[in-house]
Amino acid sequence: MSLNPPQRLFYFRHGETSWSLSGRHTGVTDIPLTAHGEAQARALRRWVAAIAFAHVFTSPRLRARATCELAGLGAETNLEPDLAEWKYGDYEGRRSAEIKQNRPGWDIYRDGCPNGEQPDEIGTRADRLIARLRELRGDVALFAHGQFGSVFVARWVGLAPAEGRHFPVGPASMGVLSWDRDHPKTPVVALWNAAPDFPA
Repeated sequence: MSLNPPQRLFYFRHGETSWSLSGRHTGVTDIPLTAHGEAQARALRRWVAAIAFAHVFTSPRLRARATCELAGLGAETNLEPDLAEWKYGDYEGRRSAEIKQNRPGWDIYRDGCPNGEQPDEIGTRADRLIARLRELRGDVALFAHGQFGSVFVARWVGLAPAEGRHFPVGPASMGVLSWDRDHPKTPVVALWNAAPDFPA
């Protein structure tokens, strides 16, 4: 693979929804932002406004697209299917605690979801997207989701998808993925899971 990396990747998770607030796994269900989630997204504006993005991509899901728009980049975005959240299959809309009642010890990063996506499938999706992004130049904004983002950052630095459990992604947070200044072929996590002061 040719290495023509973007200067930086800025990863934004969508703002709060009623399902994220209650801990329900939200994959393909199109849940809108709550009023608080909309305010969280608007609070990202002062960070977004300080960066001249060369490329802007968003998950097709409403909550990610709305966050992108409220953060001030809606007119510049391109839909990217590979940024979609994990497909939870039988666990769509369910809480982890509820799942573990019938499946003790369940860990999505290890076990995946019945009739949904498995960790290696998410890893493959993240790898495919990373390969394309590494061909771009300039700063890139990505608006997407929590558990996909956890795997995405793990794969950015060459870790297994299961290691995504160590990289939580809060609502309306920002991460920055880049390259080591002294070793330009070494991917690094420059910032992760940062949120602006709120209310803004």
